[in-house]
Amino acid sequence: MSLSSSCRASNPDYLYRMIQTLEVKDFVDRFREKKIALLDARSESEFKQGHIPGAVNIPLLNDEHRKIVGTIYKQKGREAAVLSGFDLVGGKFGDLVRSARELSEDKQIMLYCWRGGMRSNIMAWTLNTAGFNVTLLKGGYKTFRRYTLEQFNQHKRIIVIGGRTGTGKTDLLRQLKKNGEQVIDLEALANHKGSAFGALGEDPQPRNEHFENMLGMEWSLVDPERNLWLENESVLIGAVKIPDHIYERMRNAPVIELQCNMESRMKRIMHDYGKFGSDILAENTMKLTKRLGDQRARKAIEALLNGDKKTWMEETLFYYDKTYDYGMAQRKPDKIFSVEFKADETIESLAERVLLQAHQLDKQPALK
Repeated sequence: MSLSSSCRASNPDYLYRMIQTLEVKDFVDRFREKKIALLDARSESEFKQGHIPGAVNIPLLNDEHRKIVGTIYKQKGREAAVLSGFDLVGGKFGDLVRSARELSEDKQIMLYCWRGGMRSNIMAWTLNTAGFNVTLLKGGYKTFRRYTLEQFNQHKRIIVIGGRTGTGKTDLLRQLKKNGEQVIDLEALANHKGSAFGALGEDPQPRNEHFENMLGMEWSLVDPERNLWLENESVLIGAVKIPDHIYERMRNAPVIELQCNMESRMKRIMHDYGKFGSDILAENTMKLTKRLGDQRARKAIEALLNGDKKTWMEETLFYYDKTYDYGMAQRKPDKIFSVEFKADETIESLAERVLLQAHQLDKQPALK
């Protein structure tokens, strides 16, 4: 009996589990449905630039190793580079298997690298040898990126929630989601509230590429026959950019604009930002000096340093209200529908009235 036959007979699970390869849509669908552990075999910098949302980075070659192998490839050719790669990776196989076991007790693993080539195949073979069922992404992350960008060509029935700073737009979107509506929270994906103060209290922003990946995954799940609710945003949310196709559709979509009194607005702003120290708020206010003007910026900062956050809000809101009003003036007036958020009203009540307004919009074919 041959060695391979002996291994097969004595332990059929060892070395002979199937390595499956799937096209990108089937791969993404399976990951979503089965919640299988997903590994990204690329280096840490590649992963940080963008990855499939939900993936865990276990590099076969880290950034330093890739640089070494790349240099050898240029100087000595492919064969020498491959041998160098094996030298660098050889001692890591045990760690790779242990890391995979921590992520998947049932030994089900999905896996990809940049193009579905050497890195993912080596890792797949290693894990398969250790008894894992492995599913590879055909074409690797490169095909996922193409798939992601294609999602933005899909038409959705967008309704934008507008309103000046502090009118409760984000709270309304959260309530609409609780009510079973389709909502994509762009600011949550961007880890930024969309202003000079928007990074306060947030995790670091994703790279623009990964922001697109997260948005694309959510976009692909939206039913085109139902309304999709988005908050009115500038094209930039902090450092990340809304894809052009999406932003253009947002600018042409109907807007339900929240209106409320200044007292209510300032109360919400104080809730969101009043917890931060005056020094931090002053530092961020400095970024608005050109837009506020020297005199108004000085007054806002002095107010902060004197503990007068009410005056600070009044001065900075002058700029934000002016900017918001200018943006709304660029929209078609017949696509703007105002709803008052009353001072004594609950968010649940507001959501009900907004949904009634949306129901009326659904009857107007030109706005779909």
